[in-house]
Formats: sequence, structure tokens, C-alpha cells
Amino acid sequence: MRDRMFFFLVLIACLSHVSWRCRAGKIPYILVETDAGDIVIEVYAKRSPVTAVNFLRYVDEGRYKEAKFYRVVRVDNQPRNEIKIEVVQGGIGFVESELRLPPIVHETTEQTGILHLDGVVSMARAEPGTASSEFFICINDQPELDYGGRRNPDGQGFAAFGRVVHGMDVVRKIQTEEADGQMLRTPVRISSIRRVIRASK
Repeated sequence: MRDRMFFFLVLIACLSHVSWRCRAGKIPYILVETDAGDIVIEVYAKRSPVTAVNFLRYVDEGRYKEAKFYRVVRVDNQPRNEIKIEVVQGGIGFVESELRLPPIVHETTEQTGILHLDGVVSMARAEPGTASSEFFICINDQPELDYGGRRNPDGQGFAAFGRVVHGMDVVRKIQTEEADGQMLRTPVRISSIRRVIRASK
């Protein structure tokens, strides 16, 4: 009986390992279903291993179950910033939450080569090494968010890890919603965020 149980446990471990290997070999695509429409993100797991793995962990562990898009940065709502950017930001929000994981090491665009072009997805942060759950999507090219860019005084830029491959019309729609300053009056709920197998073109 004991031998049978041992064999069963070894079999489960082997199958789990094979499943993980198969999954790891595929390019991760994330379907973000929102009240404004659907967005599909391609995650650059090989190019940004720290940042991408962190984001995928939030997705796979259901840590974005209460997530929403809540902040929109437009040219007209950042009067105190000399360097203007355009992004929409989402995630768990600024509240304390047991769903939030510890901060991650900062991966610069100089290290990854992933520049903040139109549709690129990146991590929000304060100081380098403080990014955790909050992410943003670039609207138009935003070179000032790259390593050496002037948006952040430390010059380290932000950690990009993926790009929207479907649904930029939804992102742009969210950016135009009514806001008090940069905070949406009615945040856009993310009803589901999960991995999908993208259909070939």
C-alpha cells in the first residue's frame, strides 16, 4: 500500500513537471475582460523574466480578482509635470491588500530592450525596486519612460514586460472617461484576467 502511494505521488509530480514545461514553452497571452471591452496582452517572459513572472503570478494566482483601471494620464491633466506622458493604469489600487505580493527588483529597458512604445505594458512604481501589483499601458510612444528618460528624476525608467496585441481601442476609450484629475470617477472593472491560447492569424 505504501509503495502504491509513493508511486502515485511520484506520478503526479512528473505529470505536473511535464505540464509546467509545456506551459513554459508557450508565449503567454493574457485576456483582460473589462466593462469597457476586451484587451489581449502578449507577455515577454523571456526578455523580462523578473517583471513578467511577477505579473503572471498575479494572473495565475487570482490576485487581480478585484482589479480595475482607475487612473488615466492625459496631456491635459498633468499640469505640474513638465514631461507629459499618456497612459492608463490598473491593478489592485492604492489600498492595503493581502493579494499584493512583495516588491520586485527593477528591470530597466536598457536590460530588457523593451521600449515604451504604443500599447506597451509596464509596471508602475515609486522608487526603483518598489513595483509590485500596479501596471500601466502606454498610449502612443513614451520614450521618457525608458531608461534615461526624464519622467522620473532617478532616470531608471519603468519596467516594461509586454504589449497589447488586441484591444487598444478599448484602452483609448478608457483614457477618455471622466476623471477628477487623473483618477477616474467611475473605475473600469476588470471582470476577468487569465491566460489564453491565442488563435493563429
